[in-house]
Order: sequence, then C-alpha cells, then structure tokens
Amino acid sequence: MEVEIRILGAGDEPVLANVAWGVFDHSVDPRRTAEFLADPRHHLAVAVEDGRVVGFASAVHYVHPDKPAELWINEVGVAATHRGRGLGKDLLRALLGVGRQLECRQAWVLTDRSNAPAMRLYADVGGVEASKDQVMLTFRLDSDAAR
Repeated sequence: MEVEIRILGAGDEPVLANVAWGVFDHSVDPRRTAEFLADPRHHLAVAVEDGRVVGFASAVHYVHPDKPAELWINEVGVAATHRGRGLGKDLLRALLGVGRQLECRQAWVLTDRSNAPAMRLYADVGGVEASKDQVMLTFRLDSDAAR
C-alpha cells in the first residue's frame, strides 16, 4: 500500500475517525479535532494508508507584533508498525512547506536531548540545534497552584 501525505483542514474531521494505535498520545476527541481544524493557524499533516491514519505532525503558525511569522512544530507521531519508512520526514517536510507558503521566517521545535529518535529525525530534515541551552517552563492552568 502507498502512504499519502495530506494537510488537513476544516471539514476533514472524518479522516481522523480511523487512526492506528500509538499515533496520538490519547484518543482523538471529535470536538477538539473540529476546533483544531477550523483554526487557520493550526496545521495538521497526516500519513494515510488504506484509509487509516498511520502518522501525523502538527504545527501552529505563530505571529507576533514585533517578529516575523514562525512555524512552531508541536508534535510528530508515527505508528510503531510504520516507523523507519521516512514518514516522519515526509510529514515534517509537508509542514515546512506550509510554513514557506505562509512566509514564515523559520520553524522550530522542542524535544528532549535524550529523545534520540526525535533528535535524529529533526537533524535529518535540516534542523539545527540552538546555539545556547534553552529552558522550557510549564505552568499548570487547571489547578489551584496556577492562581
């Protein structure tokens, strides 16, 4: 079977009704899917084989008043049955193409240095490590500690 790489948009929610196990971290929520795909700044590339999603990569078109547009690559996932076939690279290249069409100056992604497969994937597609160590902080917004 041939794998098709597609960029989804509003109205493509049914594509995510048939997703291989392990592609996403959790079950796909139809309401969140519709909200994500309806937002023109959200981008989802999927790898589809025989009507089933076997991989995805998501990104956000990020704009700011004093900086050129950027593409933030949020996540890449490929079913274990389809890893090692270059689908992650194909999905990332599709998203980078979207970023170029949107005239983004750069794309960026965060990962753990210990995540060797992700580090290799991003380097293979042309990613360059930042020249200085970055620190990511998270804020819980769904608890009393956030107040």
